[in-house]
Amino acid sequence: MKNKTLLLIAILLLLGSSAYGNEQNVPKIGPGTGKEFIYTAKKLGVPILKASIKIENGFWEGGKSYYRIHAQVDSLPNLRLLFRMKNRFTSIVEVSTYTPIRYIKEIDQGGPFVKDKHYHQTLFFDLARQKVTIEKEENGKMTEKKEIPISHDTYDPLSLFARYYLKEEVRPGQDIQMSIFDGVKLRQIVFRSKKEKAEFKKDKAVETVCLECTTPFSTFGDQEGSIRIWYTATGEKIPIALELDLPVGSVKFELEEIRENKEVIQTSSKE
Repeated sequence: MKNKTLLLIAILLLLGSSAYGNEQNVPKIGPGTGKEFIYTAKKLGVPILKASIKIENGFWEGGKSYYRIHAQVDSLPNLRLLFRMKNRFTSIVEVSTYTPIRYIKEIDQGGPFVKDKHYHQTLFFDLARQKVTIEKEENGKMTEKKEIPISHDTYDPLSLFARYYLKEEVRPGQDIQMSIFDGVKLRQIVFRSKKEKAEFKKDKAVETVCLECTTPFSTFGDQEGSIRIWYTATGEKIPIALELDLPVGSVKFELEEIRENKEVIQTSSKE
């Protein structure tokens, strides 16, 4: 299996069926599909969020095959008096090219320490014409519809993940340049990779590849922070941890389990 990496969850933190048209479910299109990665985020050692990313088996639409990738970020029940988050993200990606077709954001968050946001946004990518159309709804009403120019190699966060997890090979010492648009800001990011021995979940140290980049975070007035992602350097190249070094402190996501076909195939050790 090729060298794979979780370039996605980091960027995310920075579709009903009618949206897809007529589609037909098909068997798995390639290795790595049908998996779901489950993460817990901690700040100062205290769990604050649950996050997941799921790569669904392929489906057909209009004579072409596509992947559907889901991600979600939820606040934990014990902290919902301080902040509440129930954010959902979906990307439709063409299988043959890994190019984005649609990217859907369903944002529902608020509380004393989190800015209230409640909206549904869809990005329609047209890479042939180098543009993306943005439609945004709030309280059931269209509040924004516009087009912006993009380059032919622009991805939403989830389609970028699909490309690098399912297709591309990443080697230690390699620089990975990417153009990402998530509906807020078009970003040019460079991840640098290196081999690193790391210890997670009180397990023995494992050989990993660490990806790191520095980028401004719009949530914090474009102040710079860093993103670090670790995945195992041997075997199935599992994405095991992510750390966001933000202007307000660090948040670390650690892999809890991997699910495949609704069955847990790997779990972390108990603390």
